[in-house]
Amino acid sequence: MTLGKTMQSKTMQFNEVQVGDKLPGLDIPITVTLISGGAIATRDFFKGHHDKDAAIELGSPHVFMNILTTNGLVQNFIEQWSGPESRFLDLDIKLGMPNYPGDTMKFKGEVIAKDEATRTVDVGLAGINQYGPHVTGTVRLVLP
Repeated sequence: MTLGKTMQSKTMQFNEVQVGDKLPGLDIPITVTLISGGAIATRDFFKGHHDKDAAIELGSPHVFMNILTTNGLVQNFIEQWSGPESRFLDLDIKLGMPNYPGDTMKFKGEVIAKDEATRTVDVGLAGINQYGPHVTGTVRLVLP
């Protein structure tokens, strides 16, 4: 899934990356289709992700995004920067504020560590909506 931009065909090279490099931002419009489609695609049939009335009964103003959809969006954000030959070693995320339809999640990221011996790069990231951070975390990649 590619949202917002097309994934670059060139893979970021380890020697091109420096600690402190900022990733290009990515804005993800949050829609009912994205939320409910992501939940169904990940076999999450909890009604709060696709039934507005059920979500309201739970105290939510609308359906809300599940963690697996968020996880996929994080991977998409990182891969758009790193390219197709990068290899994910670890993805460690924490959820914060819910994503609701009508909002926009704005991703930002920064290279926070490099290891010459393993050719790994750690990227710190955040996906923020109008309520605050929806997702924060770190991704570790191997770059050629």
